[in-house]
Amino acid sequence: MQVGFIGSGNMAAALARGWGEPVLCSDSGSGRAKALAEELGGEALPNREVAERADLVVLAHKPAQLAAVAAEVAGAAKVVISILAGATQADVRAAYPDTPVFCVEPNTPAEVGRGVLAFAVPDAPVDAELYAAVRDRFARLGVVLEVPERLMGVAGAAMGVAPAYWALIVEAWVDAAVRRGLSVATAQTLVLEGMAGTAELLRRYDGDTLALRRAVTSPGGSTARGLAALERGGVRAALSQAMDDVVGG
Repeated sequence: MQVGFIGSGNMAAALARGWGEPVLCSDSGSGRAKALAEELGGEALPNREVAERADLVVLAHKPAQLAAVAAEVAGAAKVVISILAGATQADVRAAYPDTPVFCVEPNTPAEVGRGVLAFAVPDAPVDAELYAAVRDRFARLGVVLEVPERLMGVAGAAMGVAPAYWALIVEAWVDAAVRRGLSVATAQTLVLEGMAGTAELLRRYDGDTLALRRAVTSPGGSTARGLAALERGGVRAALSQAMDDVVGG
């Protein structure tokens, strides 16, 4: 399948780099499409030509541009994949009538094959073979999960934002270690590798966070004191509030 991107921002670039294939892409004048095509091979083209030449068209432009872009490429797209935040399948189908439409919420670790991609459960009949082919295509970028459309915003607030949240936590943790005498490079390695290793351990524990915490926390020990400090600092409340602020409503 030849993939075309209408919009060449950070998320489109992450998907394209994850697939590692020549791309057809467009932008609204930023020059990002040309840069992405030069990086991966392929061509930077007008929106209409991307839609005409691609087997799958990924809508990666600004959500507010849905109607305007659809009017420009009407009838040319064979299959439309929307990664537009807040746009429902019904919204996209209304803009692209008689065109198979799927909505996906990805995250940027797709760039290195470790993404999480939430697929909105189809709310209208779809061709089973086409749906399987599209899912398989995106599964090359990481883990694919089907999510009811009404919860796609929550899915995005759970994993779409994850790189930013983890980066903030790592930054604060490294700063704390540097304050106590470690070099930045050493602190970064310790924290990053500790984070990666913990993710693997949690998979082995089938996501049982309490069991993992108990396995490394001695009563009255240093880890227990650190966890108590995090609880006093409101880490749970902060994450809960962040979820509410991102999802809205």
